[in-house]
Amino acid sequence: MLDQMEATRGELMKLVDSAADLAALESVRVAALGKKGRVTQLMQGLKDIAPETRREAGQALNRLKDEIEAALTKRKESLGEAALDARLKTETADLTLPVRPGGLGRLHPISQTIEELVQIFGAMGFSVAEGPDIDDDFHNFGALNFGEDHPARQMHDTFYLPPKPDGMPMVLRTHTSTVQIRTMMKVKPPIRIIVPGRTFRSDSDATHSPMFHQVEGLVIDETTHMGHLKGCLIDFCRAFFQVDDLPVRFRPSYFPFTEPSVEVDIGCSRKGGELKLGSGGDWLEILGCGMVHPNVIRNCGLDPTRYQGFAFGMGIDRIAMLKYAIPDLRPFFDADLRWLKHYGFVPLDPPSLAGGLSR
Repeated sequence: MLDQMEATRGELMKLVDSAADLAALESVRVAALGKKGRVTQLMQGLKDIAPETRREAGQALNRLKDEIEAALTKRKESLGEAALDARLKTETADLTLPVRPGGLGRLHPISQTIEELVQIFGAMGFSVAEGPDIDDDFHNFGALNFGEDHPARQMHDTFYLPPKPDGMPMVLRTHTSTVQIRTMMKVKPPIRIIVPGRTFRSDSDATHSPMFHQVEGLVIDETTHMGHLKGCLIDFCRAFFQVDDLPVRFRPSYFPFTEPSVEVDIGCSRKGGELKLGSGGDWLEILGCGMVHPNVIRNCGLDPTRYQGFAFGMGIDRIAMLKYAIPDLRPFFDADLRWLKHYGFVPLDPPSLAGGLSR
């Protein structure tokens, strides 16, 4: 049987070496190692030989099988490289051809709006900061001066998760202000950041979603005052909505983390049931802001007698709906390609203050 194995080995090795392509090599593999292959038949014949020689013959057959498999693998790699070389010689790509934007899909209005926010505030010296979607009660509520009985802490408004081992409650962040706290605790002033990102609240209708997007802004230094806040937000509103004389007003309000606190309205017209931004005798609220509360500064390990600043926050989804006349929030998250094709933006054409924001 050993002579038969040696003859089989020589024949199969010749077949492997002579295989001209991958299909021919597969035929050799089946003829050698398939259910009815020559090596398989030799293994099945072990039961018919004398017991004293069966072990030696079995070991020899295993070596033969390993050799054939190794030869097949090596030949397959060689043939694959040759096939790739042949393809590369016949296939060409003209790298000078222009990109076809239509084939790249569409940029989602939320992504477009975030890019616009980064462009506008970046020109004012703001940098972008990020943080976790899941945070603890201290960063989401406690450090921001929310009282223990504040309605925002209730389960009908907030998504609570299992607490930390030390008992600290964990939540899906209800605002990106958690990143403001993390930044103030980690970075020495002056600080000038915006924080775009996802937030979560238990609410759902045509203008609310359980998951939505916000952008927060924070400035902390030794000299910033309310006038800087007003100038920053007036410039932002007029740049974002692209209305040079857009009326902007500030109304007193209340937020736990700012004092004084104000809400910002922009001018609009609702004549004929149509909302149009600009002068028109009516107002539309778009964001909240104020001077950072001394308790918040103190909670972050800074001295409120030395440092002060302002903060603001707005819904990215909402300002996108206003700017691009999108009537319902829910399709933002439906993954409907028809909706995206209608409301989306051409990629590789990023917004800029010089070239325009919403081209």
